[in-house]
This record gives sequence, structure tokens and C-alpha cells, in this order.
Amino acid sequence: MKVKALLNHDGYSLLSYALTLTLLAGVLHGCGGGGNSSSETETSSDVSSSGSDGDSDSGDNSSDDGGSGDAGVWIINTTDERAPYIYENNSNEQVQVNVQSVESVTVSGRDYTRVTATGIPDYEILITDNILNALLSRPKVSTDFLSGSPTVQPGDIISFGQDIGYRSNSSCGAEAGYGFWPPGPVCPENVSHEGYIPKTPEVATEDCETGLGVQGYWVNGTSIYQWSDGQSVNNTWHTLAPFAEVYDVDVCGGHAANGDYHHHFYSNCLADLVGDVGDSHSPIYGYTADGYAIHGPWEDDDQLALSSWAVRNYNDPNSKTGCGDAGERSCLLVDEYNINQGTQTTNNTGPTTSGSYTSLSGNEFDTTSGFFYEDYYWDSELTALGGAYLDQYNGHSDSERGYHYHLTVTLSDDAQLIPAFPFTFGPRFYGKLDDQTIVNRCSTTFGR
Repeated sequence: MKVKALLNHDGYSLLSYALTLTLLAGVLHGCGGGGNSSSETETSSDVSSSGSDGDSDSGDNSSDDGGSGDAGVWIINTTDERAPYIYENNSNEQVQVNVQSVESVTVSGRDYTRVTATGIPDYEILITDNILNALLSRPKVSTDFLSGSPTVQPGDIISFGQDIGYRSNSSCGAEAGYGFWPPGPVCPENVSHEGYIPKTPEVATEDCETGLGVQGYWVNGTSIYQWSDGQSVNNTWHTLAPFAEVYDVDVCGGHAANGDYHHHFYSNCLADLVGDVGDSHSPIYGYTADGYAIHGPWEDDDQLALSSWAVRNYNDPNSKTGCGDAGERSCLLVDEYNINQGTQTTNNTGPTTSGSYTSLSGNEFDTTSGFFYEDYYWDSELTALGGAYLDQYNGHSDSERGYHYHLTVTLSDDAQLIPAFPFTFGPRFYGKLDDQTIVNRCSTTFGR
């Protein structure tokens, strides 16, 4: 990469865990999958469908520009390659990795790409000094690791699921994923993804919030999740997974929920998989349920795509987005998409900007502005600048790719990539969902 991909946080400083964040998005120069290594897994375009799904018609091998069936996008396992450390439930058989098939199908007159996958990647990771230092700097290092420290050294190359010394969840069997994940998350399983992604996406005609769980697929068949970790304070202040789960993810920045392995934000493991080195517009990393592609963080050579979501200023009593009392979270924006509508008081107050939050894994975080979803608003004036600035859905259009989303990060003074809200796409879908899509209805779980 032209800039070394490290993760920490920036000026409004979300806490003292900067060093640990470095392992989430990267410094993983050897991190990738079978598509880029000695493995025989290869990328492929669509193959014909047999037309066996209900009223599915026989598909062809063509796809629209930017569509979910583009050649070279999906990482398809054509040689029955198996994960070295992840096994089928109650079996001695290892799980297949990456995508098993990509087919063109037509259902009820609409064309889709049908993707089937196990949800298990085949990442390989080179342990660097930075990764090791980040592991050693965990606030609970003495108990997070069985021997009080990781069992890897710089220069080691580890596979997905290989034991590096963590005291993992008991759901991960010995020699079957135990030791690769921090305490807390369950071990990934074969979740048998099958998802329909529209080949010709349509713009949504109503506001459609994203929700928990699978929101699309990365190109290796693992799940795309959005900003939320499903937790909140007083059922009002929703925590952001890239921050509150920083100590709960592996060295590729992913983990499993209900067995489903997923990424909430940019990972260098994905970047290496698709060959994204930051010298041009990023390639496709995955597709959301609405059919639009998510590209990586780069808009052009050394130019990042820029989120137009801004952080509320709670510390200035006269701030338009604050609550009148410095540092207090005692009000909500009436509409995070239009701050001119002002704020409304809430009895469900949140932690102050000098307060703290304890995650499900028992790690404590400072609650500076930017820690909760409700700390953000869409700044339409930034979107209006055009160029690298994105819209409220975290996407934009160009003549070559049409509409597409971007993963968003910022670049620190010391050339580190920092996850930037809303991280992947959203908080709303730009495109229309239907009965066949991976997500078939708008969420009502989040927002107010």
C-alpha cells in the first residue's frame, strides 16, 4: 500500500485503545485469500443457472456494467478447498471456503445474481511488529491470552482460525478455531449463505433503514454487517461496532455472531484479497442487498472517498447540535438528516463526553463525541461539494461505475487509516429491496 493501513482513532479521540485498533484494518501485508495466494481458489464471473428455483428462467452469462455478476469479482472455490481450522458441526470434515457458486437467475421477471457460500474466508496473515504490539497492548492482555501473551512472533504467517493463544469462547473446539478469537465471540460456522442480489438495482422510493445481521456479501462470501453491535445505553444511545467491539475481533477485523463471520468496516484482509493498493479508484469489495456495489476507501490515487457524516458538538453550549450544557447527552436531533429541525430533550440521557461505557466483553471505553450513533448527523453541505464527498447513504455516482457505495476511513497525520462513520454503507439503503433480496424489508430496530 502507498500508506500503511493502521487503525486507531483521530482528533476527537475515541479513547486510549489506539494501538489495539491498528490490528483491525491492517498492517496485514500478508493477509489475503486463496484468490491471491498459492491456493487454487479463483475468481469467476456468473455461470448459467439451471432454472430450478421456482419460476426462475435459465440465465445467461452476461451482466450489466457494475452489476453483481461482473467477471472477476467473486472469489469462487472451484477445487473444493477447505478451511484448515474450521470444521462442519459434529464432523471431522473441514468447511469449504469462499464462494461455492454464482448463478444468474430470473425470478418474477427480475434478474438476480444468486450467490451461495459457507461464509468462511481463507485469509492468511503475516504477523508484524505492529500487530504483535497491538495484541500485547490489550487492556486485559493477562487474561485474554491463556499464557498471558500471544504465542506468535513477527514474521509468522497464520491461517484463518489458527491458534495464536487467545482464551476463546468454548464454542471453538481445540484445534478448530480455539485461540484465534478473543474471549467472547463464538466460533464461525458454515452458515450456508444463499442470497439473491439484483443485477439491475433500482433506487428506493422510501426511506429504508439498515438493520442487524447480514446486509450483503463481501466478494469472498462472508457477511457485510453495518454500524451497529446491537447494544445501547438506556435504549437510546446506540453503540458503534467498530469502536465498542474493537477488542472482540480477530486480526482481520472480523468475528462471528450466531456462527456468522462478518466485517463491520474496512479490513486489509479484504483489501489484499481484491488487490486494492490505493493508487486508483478502489475495486469492488462486495454487494449490499439492494444490488449496489461497495467499493474500497479510495476514490482515486491517494484520494480517499469522504464521508459527509459529521460529529455533534456537545461541548459548546451554543452549538446547534449540542444540548445546551457542555458535555451533556440530554437531547437528540429531531432528524439526523436535517439539523435545521433542531433538537429535542430526552429523559433517557446518555453518558457525558467525559463518561465511560463498559462493553459486553467487559472492556471500558471513553464516551467522547462520536462513540454513539446518535452523535452523528449528515452534513448536506459536504455532499454538495461533490468530488470525493459521498451522500447520506455513503455512496455516489460516476460515469464509469454508476451509483456505488464506499467503505469510509480517514487518514491520520502519521498515514494511518481510521474507520469513519458510517463505515460500510447506509445508515439507509440507497436501493430498493424486494421479497428475494438478502434483506427483504426495511429495519425498524434503529433510529428513533
